[in-house]
Parts: sequence; structure tokens; C-alpha cells
Amino acid sequence: MSKLNYHHLNYFWHVAKIGNLTKAAEILHVSQSALSVQIRQLEESVGKQLFTRQNRKLILTDTGNITFSYAESIFNIGDELEALLKKGLPSESQVLRIGMLSTMSRNFVEDFINPLMNNPKVKLNIAARGQTNLLNDLANHQFDLALTNIEVRGTNKQMWQCQLLVQQPICVIGQSGLQLSQQFNQNYKSVDWILPTSGTPTRSAFDGFCAQHQFQPNIVGEADDMAMLRLLARDSKALAVMPDVVVKDEISAGSLTSYMTLPNIYENFYVVTVKKHLTNHLVSDLIKHYTSAERI
Repeated sequence: MSKLNYHHLNYFWHVAKIGNLTKAAEILHVSQSALSVQIRQLEESVGKQLFTRQNRKLILTDTGNITFSYAESIFNIGDELEALLKKGLPSESQVLRIGMLSTMSRNFVEDFINPLMNNPKVKLNIAARGQTNLLNDLANHQFDLALTNIEVRGTNKQMWQCQLLVQQPICVIGQSGLQLSQQFNQNYKSVDWILPTSGTPTRSAFDGFCAQHQFQPNIVGEADDMAMLRLLARDSKALAVMPDVVVKDEISAGSLTSYMTLPNIYENFYVVTVKKHLTNHLVSDLIKHYTSAERI
């Protein structure tokens, strides 16, 4: 076999990621016919077919999948090197770039980064994104890590490293002074409720809890943003469903109370990274510190 042509391999990588020759040609600013020639030349050089066509779609063969996984590693390392050279090699003073899901609890994020907050040698750069943009920026090395409450599953096209950091129990939160017990009873059926939006894992679990108790809550508000749930819980007389970490300051101050913990319902918090050739010890140490710490 002749020496591998990385220019051809790069074209193949883009086509495999996009799954469409025409769209890939537009992004690469080459003609579709020229791109087809490049792919064919790569197949000839390796002596194997990399794509098959099914209903006008390009489907990777077994050899194509293997080739893609290697190409993914090769060009991701190249992107990592480019990002590293642009921002400079690690020095005594480092910048840690953290992406967070825009709807998740700020208190959780603050708790996670707490070990670095007073470190004079570390500058924290934190930005909020929707889930899709969060992962895209992480893949493009705009972030060193991402925090989310939505599990990310790896595929042959995305080498995510998604680790569960903690499962936070879901609680019923309300203004202090209400006559409510720690066990669900009739008193909970006579109040208003503020809930996460339909379709979220927490809301689905709570709906199941309500069905179990033959309870139809009077819903006066819904939000998919933890910060908004916090404000609604603080400023209304309704009960809210959320992890108590979201309102830990209000609970400590006595303005809000966690009345009951919903059984077997949790909010999962994840840290997501991408595999890198050069390990970022700030990231690994931060994750290790959080997962090893004892929590009440």
C-alpha cells in the first residue's frame, strides 16, 4: 500500500461526519466531482471500499468505520494542537475554560469550581450554552470541560467522555412556615405547584409520583431553567420541585424550607470532556476532588 495521503483522509473525514457528499463539498469549498475523486483515490490506495450508498445516503462500511475512528483521533489531535499553540503552552498561571448548560443550577457549578475560586494561579472562564452549542464548543476545544444535567452518549463520530458527578435528590421546596409533613399527605394536594417543564427527566419522574398517589397538582408555573425555578419558589407561595442545592442560600437564611424528599427521584449532574493527547491536570484534579468529597 502506498503512503497514506492525509489530504484525502481529511476529505473522507468530513464526508463521513456530515454523511452527505454535496453538503461536505459546500463546506470544503470544492466541487462534488472533485470530492468524489479524492474519496475514490483514498479507497484505491487502501484497497478497500469505505462507503456504500443506500437511498442516496452514504453509509460507512466496516472498513470505513475503522478508518473514521482513526481519522477522528488524528484530526482531533491536530485541532487540539492548533488550539494549544494559539493560547500558549501551560504556564504557572492557567486559564480553565468551563462550559455549562444554560438551564442548570448555578449553585452546583459554584460548588464544583469552589477549590479553584481563590487560587491566584488559575483564572476561571465560565460560559453558558444550550446543550448542542455546549458540545460543539467542547469538541472544537473552546472549553476544557462542560457541565450539564443531560447525559451525553458517545458514538463512533463523537468521542465524548461523560462522567456522572453526583445524583442530587429532588425535593419539594416552599416558603417557610407551611404546615407540611416530611411524608406526602392530603395537605400537599391543596397547594399550588411550580414544576420543571414537561419532557424533562425530573418532571417525568414527578408525574409518575403523582400518578402513584392519584394526585393531580394545580400547576401555576413551569420552567426549564433552575435559576427561574429558584426565583419562582422564592417569590411565590407555591411549592416547587427541584434539588435543594438550587436554593441552598434561601434554605440557610430560613426564607425557604425543603419539606420532603421525593423517593427515588434524582437530578443527575455530569462533567463532559473530550479525549486529549495532552492531559489537563486542572480538569482531572477538579473532577477527582469533587467526586471524592463527602457530601451531606
